[in-house]
Amino acid sequence: MILCTALFCSKDIQAQEAADSTRLYMIDEVVVTGTRNATDVRHLSQTVSVVNRKKIEQSMQPSLLPVLTENVPGLFTTARGVMGYGVSGGAAGGISLRGLSGGTARMMVLIDGHPQYAGIFGHPIADAYQSLLADKVEVLRGPASVLYGSNAMGGVINIVTRKMHEDGVHTNLHAGYGSYNTVETELTNMVRKGRFSSVISGSYNRTDGHRDDMGFEQYGGYAKLGYDITDNWNMHADVNVTHFNASYPGPVSAPLVDGDQRITRGVSSFAVTNNYEKTSGSASFFYNWGNHWINDGYTPSAGETSQDGRFNSRDNMMGVSLFQSTQFFKGNRITFGFDWFRYGGKAWTDYVAGEREGTRNDLVDKHEDEFAGYMDFRQDIGKWLTLNAGLRVDNHSRIGTEWIPQTGLAFHLPHAIELKASASKGFRYPILREMYMFPPQNPDLKPESMWNYEIALSQTLLNGRLNYGVNVFYIDGKNLIMTLPNPNGSGMLNQNSGKIDNAGVELMAAYRINANWSVDANYSFLHMKNPVIAAPEHKLYAGGSFTKGRWSVSSGIQYIGGLYTSVGDNPVTENFVLWNLRGQFSATKWLDLWVRGDNLLAQKYEINAGYPMPGATVMGGINIHF
Repeated sequence: MILCTALFCSKDIQAQEAADSTRLYMIDEVVVTGTRNATDVRHLSQTVSVVNRKKIEQSMQPSLLPVLTENVPGLFTTARGVMGYGVSGGAAGGISLRGLSGGTARMMVLIDGHPQYAGIFGHPIADAYQSLLADKVEVLRGPASVLYGSNAMGGVINIVTRKMHEDGVHTNLHAGYGSYNTVETELTNMVRKGRFSSVISGSYNRTDGHRDDMGFEQYGGYAKLGYDITDNWNMHADVNVTHFNASYPGPVSAPLVDGDQRITRGVSSFAVTNNYEKTSGSASFFYNWGNHWINDGYTPSAGETSQDGRFNSRDNMMGVSLFQSTQFFKGNRITFGFDWFRYGGKAWTDYVAGEREGTRNDLVDKHEDEFAGYMDFRQDIGKWLTLNAGLRVDNHSRIGTEWIPQTGLAFHLPHAIELKASASKGFRYPILREMYMFPPQNPDLKPESMWNYEIALSQTLLNGRLNYGVNVFYIDGKNLIMTLPNPNGSGMLNQNSGKIDNAGVELMAAYRINANWSVDANYSFLHMKNPVIAAPEHKLYAGGSFTKGRWSVSSGIQYIGGLYTSVGDNPVTENFVLWNLRGQFSATKWLDLWVRGDNLLAQKYEINAGYPMPGATVMGGINIHF
């Protein structure tokens, strides 16, 4: 059960609460990420964290990643400036969950259940995940390979795209300006009329950055059209394109010149869904693509001169997903699904100077396929127990077949207590870069795999005003791909030699004090036998919000401890505290004024080694809605 705890509730809800502050607004939390079909989260044996649209708007962030870092225990994202993540060496936007990183293809980002990663490199592109996309974000903490296949071994972030929930037309303009000549804008129009619905959104963001050669500029556009064919059948199509130009300044000890990137990422899909009382399902097709142009730059202090070559790549991923979920008898739900994915691309170097000027060096031109079938089973046993089980059979066109099981129990105990226990397998196939690009590539790599064992306890108290949760987990992984000395010759070689031995605790709590005040907090502790970069040992966030009349204010403090920015013989860790503040004033029915302050304690810290983060920054602007 959840409460309406977001900062910017609608004026109708505010008025209702003001009239009767003792009345509670409670709804069952329904999610789609843990089982494909809409499911009450209490019946799942795995943990799903939900960040809704209200919370996204409350954050006033153009990117989704800072919002998730604050609200989801165990999840951490890297950054190096006020805006923009970039790609290639020294890039930020790395996403890790319980010590498993998207940068190493060990966790996955989805958009409406469709995998999103660069076809050659296998990792998410952080700058493509803008706030304008999301109606809500669901984060499944733990393996999700039964439903989503390779790369979901550590968990998934599923961006559920926006839609108009009631008839009408709504348009909103968000615009702001702040520190380091930073500009952020978004214009969104949403329509629902009868059986037709649409969302069209565009954005432009830019900053000079807090260091020289750290400029960032981004253009984004999103469109979604939907039509209810009947009361039970719907079809929709969408497209999202993001282009950004970024500069990579290098570490402060060795500044880089001409480290420039021009990146375009696109996402499109078409789906037909059905929803009846005892069965529901979907048939969808998606196609993702990306174009990358990168100048790796040079370091004058090291005696380097301009690079002769420019890296280029074009990647794509397409797929078909089919599933149908059916209730055969009371308390039962079985989902059968099929996935086909084809991903890959080509990469090359264009030489613009030097002895090879005007020539091209091809690096890789490869596509591979995955075929999979899966079954997810859920059975209620009385009113106090739900049994969950799942199995996926996944075949890779080059590597072979993987069997992926999971199982779990959800106990519904007295006093609104939920107790869950699960054991689930995650896996990932080696990505094209590891097998075919650049030394130490190795085409004979095998899949990585891991088991996650977890116990979770949650409870709702005070008639729904207070809720809390505790998760304890242990991860045992093998065959991790590492770069080690070549046992059959000189040099280095990618090999299946690594292990994961991670354990941790995650805590969450939220308290709706009254109609005006609410507070929430989350904490995660992660123990890693083999520490990795960008996975903090301690992560704590505590925040609160106040809403009354025309005023809305929220604030939060985040503590990060034991964050490795360097590992090996001389590991380096960071500890820091960040204080953020957001405020909004409704000047008229159609105009809001807002302000956002980040790192107001002006902490000096690094998330990426050699890249100091900015001190206190302030943004302010307007929201116009009609």
